Amino acid sequence: MTSVLTRPDLIPERAPTRRHYVMCPPTHFAVEYAINPWMHPGTPVDRDLAVAQWDTLRRTYLALGHEVTVVDPVAGLPDMVFAANGATVVGGRVFGARFRYAERAPEAEAYRAALPLPYTEPRFVNEGEGDLLVAGDVILAGTGFRTEPAAHAEAARVLRRPVIGLELVDPRYYHLDTALAVLSDREIAYLPEAFSARSRGILAGRYPDALVASPVDAAVLGLNAVSDGRHVVLPAAATGLAASLRDRGYDPIGVDLSELLKGGGGPKCCTLEVRT
Repeated sequence: MTSVLTRPDLIPERAPTRRHYVMCPPTHFAVEYAINPWMHPGTPVDRDLAVAQWDTLRRTYLALGHEVTVVDPVAGLPDMVFAANGATVVGGRVFGARFRYAERAPEAEAYRAALPLPYTEPRFVNEGEGDLLVAGDVILAGTGFRTEPAAHAEAARVLRRPVIGLELVDPRYYHLDTALAVLSDREIAYLPEAFSARSRGILAGRYPDALVASPVDAAVLGLNAVSDGRHVVLPAAATGLAASLRDRGYDPIGVDLSELLKGGGGPKCCTLEVRT
């Protein structure tokens, strides 16, 4: 069977589109509690290094021509750097977040204040773009550890997009954006082992040519990536995934967010997209 991997001339031209991202510096980042398997309270954190790594990510987006809005961090919210969890924005409408854990709950209001767009307060637990990934004309929605299944229907109503529910089964991949990356409107990369059998079937049926990531690359949160349709910003340690992306015509850009990985986050966790 002919594929883009055996016929380089079939590799599509990848066209980037300019994006608008919201980010928050890790000024107060620390590992003070454990709400995912990556977090171990008392782990030393080099905050200056965390800020420097985060700023490299911010400057990478700017160098690619994207707009970046920086939100002021709030003392006492060490995970506010993970901006993706603050909301989901589609068509100029903001579907707010409702966090599962009390430690992060105040972040929802902080991001609401930073997004001066029509806003809907959610009834059910959803953790923003951590579990609600926009893929073309649909939203891929995770559940299993954070976001409640009832939030999927709520998201569909507010954001006016069909929602495809996917169940996560490995606690290391507690948000959808740790187990699946949207590369373009029609292409994804994912780790099948992170999903239930039913959800693996859904993904295989909808994305038969998806890039299947290795457990090694997933284990460094390689799938916690941000794509503009051509450039894919991902953890520098995910070298195998970067090579596979290059084979498919993407331009992978590795960044080191090793300090923020101590909180269970990578490039996508730090990046909330505003779609107007």
